[in-house]
Amino acid sequence: MDSLAPLIASAIVAGTPLMLAGLGLLINERSGVINLGSEGMMLMGAISAFAVVVATGNFFFGFVAGALVSMLMSGFFAWLTIWLGANQVATGLALSLFGVGASAYLGLPYAGESLLPPQFGVPLLQDIPVLGQALFSHHPMVYGSLILCVAIAWFLGRTRAGLILRAVGESPTSAHSLGYNVRRIRLAAVLFGGSCCGLAGAFMSLVYTPLWVEGMVAGRGWIALALVAFATWRPYRLMAGAYLFGGITILTYHMQALGVPIASQLLSMLPYIATIVVLVLISRNSTWIRLNMPASLGKTFNPNS
Repeated sequence: MDSLAPLIASAIVAGTPLMLAGLGLLINERSGVINLGSEGMMLMGAISAFAVVVATGNFFFGFVAGALVSMLMSGFFAWLTIWLGANQVATGLALSLFGVGASAYLGLPYAGESLLPPQFGVPLLQDIPVLGQALFSHHPMVYGSLILCVAIAWFLGRTRAGLILRAVGESPTSAHSLGYNVRRIRLAAVLFGGSCCGLAGAFMSLVYTPLWVEGMVAGRGWIALALVAFATWRPYRLMAGAYLFGGITILTYHMQALGVPIASQLLSMLPYIATIVVLVLISRNSTWIRLNMPASLGKTFNPNS
Protein backbone atom coordinates (compact mmCIF):
# COMPACT_ATOMS: atom_id res chain seq x y z
CA MET A 1 0.00 0.00 0.00
CA ASP A 2 2.86 2.37 0.72
CA SER A 3 4.12 1.98 -2.84
CA LEU A 4 0.61 2.18 -4.34
CA ALA A 5 -0.14 5.69 -3.05
CA PRO A 6 2.68 7.44 -4.96
CA LEU A 7 1.75 5.51 -8.11
CA ILE A 8 -1.86 6.70 -7.91
CA ALA A 9 -0.73 10.25 -7.16
CA SER A 10 1.68 10.23 -10.10
CA ALA A 11 -0.97 8.86 -12.45
CA ILE A 12 -3.37 11.65 -11.46
CA VAL A 13 -0.70 14.30 -12.02
CA ALA A 14 0.28 12.76 -15.37
CA GLY A 15 -3.36 12.69 -16.49
CA THR A 16 -4.09 16.30 -15.54
CA PRO A 17 -2.50 18.01 -18.59
CA LEU A 18 -4.24 15.50 -20.85
CA MET A 19 -7.58 16.28 -19.22
CA LEU A 20 -7.09 20.06 -19.36
CA ALA A 21 -6.19 20.04 -23.04
CA GLY A 22 -8.82 17.41 -23.84
CA LEU A 23 -11.63 19.40 -22.21
CA GLY A 24 -10.72 22.48 -24.23
CA LEU A 25 -10.59 20.48 -27.45
CA LEU A 26 -13.91 18.84 -26.58
CA ILE A 27 -15.58 22.27 -26.44
CA ASN A 28 -13.91 23.14 -29.77
CA GLU A 29 -15.26 20.06 -31.45
CA ARG A 30 -18.71 20.35 -29.89
CA SER A 31 -18.97 23.67 -31.74
CA GLY A 32 -17.95 22.01 -35.01
CA VAL A 33 -14.31 23.15 -35.08
CA ILE A 34 -11.39 20.71 -35.04
CA ASN A 35 -8.09 22.28 -33.98
CA LEU A 36 -5.02 20.11 -34.55
CA GLY A 37 -2.74 22.79 -33.12
CA SER A 38 -2.97 21.49 -29.55
CA GLU A 39 0.64 20.27 -29.45
CA GLY A 40 2.02 23.64 -30.51
CA MET A 41 -0.29 25.57 -28.19
CA MET A 42 0.70 23.42 -25.23
CA LEU A 43 4.39 24.01 -25.96
CA MET A 44 3.91 27.75 -26.28
CA GLY A 45 1.89 27.76 -23.06
CA ALA A 46 4.68 25.81 -21.36
CA ILE A 47 7.53 28.13 -22.38
CA SER A 48 5.49 31.29 -21.74
CA ALA A 49 4.53 30.15 -18.25
CA PHE A 50 8.08 29.07 -17.46
CA ALA A 51 9.59 32.36 -18.65
CA VAL A 52 7.13 34.43 -16.63
CA VAL A 53 7.76 32.44 -13.44
CA VAL A 54 11.54 32.75 -13.90
CA ALA A 55 11.13 36.52 -14.31
CA THR A 56 8.56 37.15 -11.56
CA GLY A 57 8.70 34.15 -9.23
CA ASN A 58 4.88 34.08 -9.29
CA PHE A 59 3.36 30.77 -10.39
CA PHE A 60 -0.13 32.25 -10.75
CA PHE A 61 1.14 34.76 -13.29
CA GLY A 62 2.81 31.87 -15.09
CA PHE A 63 -0.46 30.00 -15.54
CA VAL A 64 -2.19 33.18 -16.71
CA ALA A 65 0.57 33.86 -19.24
CA GLY A 66 0.41 30.31 -20.58
CA ALA A 67 -3.36 30.53 -21.03
CA LEU A 68 -3.22 33.96 -22.70
CA VAL A 69 -0.48 33.08 -25.19
CA SER A 70 -2.27 29.93 -26.31
CA MET A 71 -5.54 31.83 -26.46
CA LEU A 72 -3.95 34.33 -28.84
CA MET A 73 -2.73 31.48 -31.03
CA SER A 74 -6.19 29.93 -31.09
CA GLY A 75 -7.66 33.35 -31.91
CA PHE A 76 -5.43 33.53 -34.99
CA PHE A 77 -6.53 30.02 -35.92
CA ALA A 78 -10.18 31.09 -35.51
CA TRP A 79 -9.69 34.13 -37.75
CA LEU A 80 -8.21 31.98 -40.50
CA THR A 81 -10.73 29.15 -40.32
CA ILE A 82 -13.98 30.74 -39.15
CA TRP A 83 -13.81 34.09 -40.93
CA LEU A 84 -11.54 33.40 -43.90
CA GLY A 85 -12.73 29.84 -44.47
CA ALA A 86 -9.29 28.18 -44.37
CA ASN A 87 -9.15 24.41 -44.06
CA GLN A 88 -9.26 23.53 -40.37
CA VAL A 89 -7.01 20.47 -40.58
CA ALA A 90 -4.25 22.18 -42.57
CA THR A 91 -4.37 25.33 -40.45
CA GLY A 92 -4.26 23.35 -37.22
CA LEU A 93 -1.23 21.37 -38.39
CA ALA A 94 0.52 24.60 -39.38
CA LEU A 95 -0.27 26.08 -35.96
CA SER A 96 1.18 23.03 -34.25
CA LEU A 97 4.37 23.16 -36.31
CA PHE A 98 4.72 26.87 -35.57
CA GLY A 99 4.31 26.28 -31.85
CA VAL A 100 6.93 23.51 -31.82
CA GLY A 101 9.49 25.68 -33.60
CA ALA A 102 8.73 28.95 -31.81
CA SER A 103 8.82 27.34 -28.36
CA ALA A 104 12.19 25.73 -29.13
CA TYR A 105 13.63 29.10 -30.16
CA LEU A 106 12.12 31.09 -27.27
CA GLY A 107 13.24 28.44 -24.80
CA LEU A 108 16.95 28.60 -25.69
CA PRO A 109 17.80 31.00 -22.81
CA TYR A 110 15.96 28.76 -20.33
CA ALA A 111 17.50 25.41 -21.24
CA GLY A 112 18.71 23.66 -18.10
CA GLU A 113 16.88 25.96 -15.67
CA SER A 114 14.49 24.46 -13.14
CA LEU A 115 11.91 25.68 -10.65
CA LEU A 116 10.94 24.70 -7.13
CA PRO A 117 7.13 24.73 -6.99
CA PRO A 118 5.52 25.14 -3.58
CA GLN A 119 4.00 22.10 -1.91
CA PHE A 120 0.22 21.88 -1.61
CA GLY A 121 -2.27 19.66 0.13
CA VAL A 122 -5.81 19.61 1.47
CA PRO A 123 -5.64 20.34 5.22
CA LEU A 124 -6.43 17.34 7.44
CA LEU A 125 -7.28 15.11 4.46
CA GLN A 126 -3.66 14.97 3.31
CA ASP A 127 -2.74 13.31 6.62
CA ILE A 128 -4.97 10.28 5.98
CA PRO A 129 -2.78 7.18 5.49
CA VAL A 130 -2.39 6.15 1.83
CA LEU A 131 -5.42 8.14 0.59
CA GLY A 132 -3.92 11.40 1.80
CA GLN A 133 -0.83 11.04 -0.38
CA ALA A 134 -2.73 9.52 -3.29
CA LEU A 135 -5.66 11.96 -3.54
CA PHE A 136 -5.25 15.01 -1.32
CA SER A 137 -1.66 16.21 -1.75
CA HIS A 138 -1.87 17.70 -5.23
CA HIS A 139 -1.43 21.10 -6.83
CA PRO A 140 -4.66 23.19 -6.93
CA MET A 141 -4.69 22.90 -10.74
CA VAL A 142 -5.33 19.16 -10.36
CA TYR A 143 -8.52 19.85 -8.42
CA GLY A 144 -9.29 22.74 -10.76
CA SER A 145 -9.29 20.35 -13.71
CA LEU A 146 -11.80 18.12 -11.90
CA ILE A 147 -14.05 21.10 -11.21
CA LEU A 148 -13.70 22.16 -14.84
CA CYS A 149 -14.78 18.70 -16.00
CA VAL A 150 -17.91 18.81 -13.84
CA ALA A 151 -18.65 22.39 -14.96
CA ILE A 152 -18.35 21.50 -18.66
CA ALA A 153 -20.59 18.43 -18.24
CA TRP A 154 -23.18 20.62 -16.53
CA PHE A 155 -22.78 23.37 -19.12
CA LEU A 156 -23.29 21.03 -22.09
CA GLY A 157 -26.12 19.03 -20.58
CA ARG A 158 -28.02 21.46 -18.37
CA THR A 159 -27.75 24.99 -19.74
CA ARG A 160 -29.28 26.87 -22.66
CA ALA A 161 -25.85 28.12 -23.74
CA GLY A 162 -24.56 24.54 -23.85
CA LEU A 163 -27.54 23.48 -25.96
CA ILE A 164 -26.83 26.33 -28.38
CA LEU A 165 -23.18 25.31 -28.61
CA ARG A 166 -24.15 21.73 -29.41
CA ALA A 167 -26.71 22.95 -31.96
CA VAL A 168 -24.01 24.96 -33.72
CA GLY A 169 -21.84 21.84 -33.85
CA GLU A 170 -24.66 19.75 -35.27
CA SER A 171 -26.17 22.17 -37.77
CA PRO A 172 -24.71 25.69 -38.01
CA THR A 173 -27.15 26.54 -40.81
CA SER A 174 -30.16 25.78 -38.60
CA ALA A 175 -28.63 27.70 -35.68
CA HIS A 176 -27.99 30.69 -37.96
CA SER A 177 -31.56 30.61 -39.22
CA LEU A 178 -32.75 30.86 -35.60
CA GLY A 179 -30.73 34.04 -35.13
CA TYR A 180 -27.60 32.75 -33.40
CA ASN A 181 -24.23 34.16 -34.42
CA VAL A 182 -22.43 30.96 -35.37
CA ARG A 183 -19.08 32.62 -35.94
CA ARG A 184 -18.97 34.28 -32.53
CA ILE A 185 -20.07 31.11 -30.77
CA ARG A 186 -17.34 29.14 -32.51
CA LEU A 187 -14.81 31.87 -31.74
CA ALA A 188 -15.65 31.67 -28.02
CA ALA A 189 -15.29 27.88 -28.12
CA VAL A 190 -11.92 28.06 -29.91
CA LEU A 191 -10.58 30.69 -27.49
CA PHE A 192 -11.65 28.56 -24.54
CA GLY A 193 -9.98 25.52 -26.07
CA GLY A 194 -6.77 27.47 -26.62
CA SER A 195 -6.68 28.69 -23.04
CA CYS A 196 -7.14 25.13 -21.74
CA CYS A 197 -4.26 23.91 -23.91
CA GLY A 198 -2.14 26.76 -22.53
CA LEU A 199 -2.99 25.77 -18.97
CA ALA A 200 -2.08 22.17 -19.79
CA GLY A 201 1.30 23.28 -21.14
CA ALA A 202 1.88 25.54 -18.15
CA PHE A 203 1.11 22.63 -15.84
CA MET A 204 3.72 20.57 -17.66
CA SER A 205 6.54 23.09 -17.19
CA LEU A 206 5.58 24.42 -13.74
CA VAL A 207 4.28 21.37 -11.86
CA TYR A 208 4.67 18.04 -13.67
CA THR A 209 8.34 18.56 -14.58
CA PRO A 210 9.24 22.04 -13.26
CA LEU A 211 11.87 22.80 -15.87
CA TRP A 212 12.09 23.65 -19.55
CA VAL A 213 13.14 21.08 -22.12
CA GLU A 214 12.58 21.48 -25.84
CA GLY A 215 9.60 19.40 -26.97
CA MET A 216 8.69 18.51 -23.38
CA VAL A 217 4.99 18.04 -24.23
CA ALA A 218 6.14 14.93 -26.13
CA GLY A 219 2.99 14.20 -28.10
CA ARG A 220 0.49 14.82 -25.31
CA GLY A 221 -1.33 17.31 -27.51
CA TRP A 222 -2.02 14.56 -30.03
CA ILE A 223 -3.06 12.15 -27.28
CA ALA A 224 -5.51 14.77 -25.98
CA LEU A 225 -7.03 14.97 -29.47
CA ALA A 226 -7.40 11.20 -29.53
CA LEU A 227 -8.96 11.25 -26.06
CA VAL A 228 -11.83 13.42 -27.29
CA ALA A 229 -12.81 10.74 -29.80
CA PHE A 230 -12.08 8.00 -27.25
CA ALA A 231 -14.51 9.72 -24.86
CA THR A 232 -17.16 10.13 -27.59
CA TRP A 233 -17.19 13.86 -26.88
CA ARG A 234 -18.31 13.41 -23.24
CA PRO A 235 -16.43 15.10 -20.36
CA TYR A 236 -16.59 12.32 -17.75
CA ARG A 237 -15.37 9.69 -20.19
CA LEU A 238 -12.56 12.03 -21.17
CA MET A 239 -11.55 12.35 -17.52
CA ALA A 240 -11.43 8.56 -17.16
CA GLY A 241 -9.40 8.27 -20.36
CA ALA A 242 -6.94 10.96 -19.26
CA TYR A 243 -6.23 9.20 -15.98
CA LEU A 244 -5.98 5.87 -17.80
CA PHE A 245 -3.34 7.20 -20.18
CA GLY A 246 -1.62 8.98 -17.31
CA GLY A 247 -1.48 5.70 -15.43
CA ILE A 248 0.02 3.92 -18.45
CA THR A 249 2.71 6.61 -18.69
CA ILE A 250 3.63 6.31 -15.02
CA LEU A 251 3.56 2.52 -15.23
CA THR A 252 6.24 2.61 -17.92
CA TYR A 253 8.51 4.69 -15.66
CA HIS A 254 7.83 2.38 -12.72
CA MET A 255 8.64 -0.71 -14.78
CA GLN A 256 11.92 0.87 -15.86
CA ALA A 257 12.78 1.64 -12.23
CA LEU A 258 12.06 -1.96 -11.25
CA GLY A 259 14.44 -3.17 -13.93
CA VAL A 260 11.88 -5.03 -16.02
CA PRO A 261 13.88 -6.72 -18.81
CA ILE A 262 12.23 -4.75 -21.61
CA ALA A 263 14.00 -2.05 -23.60
CA SER A 264 13.21 1.41 -22.23
CA GLN A 265 12.36 2.59 -25.75
CA LEU A 266 9.65 -0.05 -26.01
CA LEU A 267 8.23 0.92 -22.61
CA SER A 268 8.17 4.59 -23.63
CA MET A 269 6.08 3.60 -26.64
CA LEU A 270 3.26 2.15 -24.52
CA PRO A 271 1.09 5.32 -24.16
CA TYR A 272 1.23 5.94 -27.91
CA ILE A 273 0.57 2.30 -28.77
CA ALA A 274 -2.43 2.42 -26.43
CA THR A 275 -3.66 5.55 -28.25
CA ILE A 276 -3.41 3.84 -31.65
CA VAL A 277 -5.17 0.70 -30.39
CA VAL A 278 -8.03 2.73 -28.91
CA LEU A 279 -8.50 4.73 -32.12
CA VAL A 280 -8.51 1.56 -34.23
CA LEU A 281 -11.13 -0.05 -31.98
CA ILE A 282 -13.29 3.07 -32.08
CA SER A 283 -13.05 3.51 -35.86
CA ARG A 284 -14.23 -0.05 -36.49
CA ASN A 285 -17.82 0.99 -35.71
CA SER A 286 -18.56 3.84 -38.11
CA THR A 287 -22.24 3.99 -37.12
CA TRP A 288 -21.33 4.51 -33.47
CA ILE A 289 -18.93 7.30 -34.48
CA ARG A 290 -21.61 9.06 -36.55
CA LEU A 291 -24.10 8.91 -33.69
CA ASN A 292 -21.72 10.61 -31.25
CA MET A 293 -19.59 12.92 -33.39
CA PRO A 294 -20.85 16.49 -34.02
CA ALA A 295 -22.32 16.42 -37.52
CA SER A 296 -20.58 19.60 -38.75
CA LEU A 297 -17.16 18.81 -37.27
CA GLY A 298 -14.41 20.24 -39.48
CA LYS A 299 -16.84 21.89 -41.91
CA THR A 300 -16.60 25.59 -42.67
CA PHE A 301 -19.68 27.80 -42.40
CA ASN A 302 -20.34 31.00 -44.31
CA PRO A 303 -23.44 32.89 -43.15
CA ASN A 304 -23.52 34.84 -46.44
CA SER A 305 -23.72 31.80 -48.71
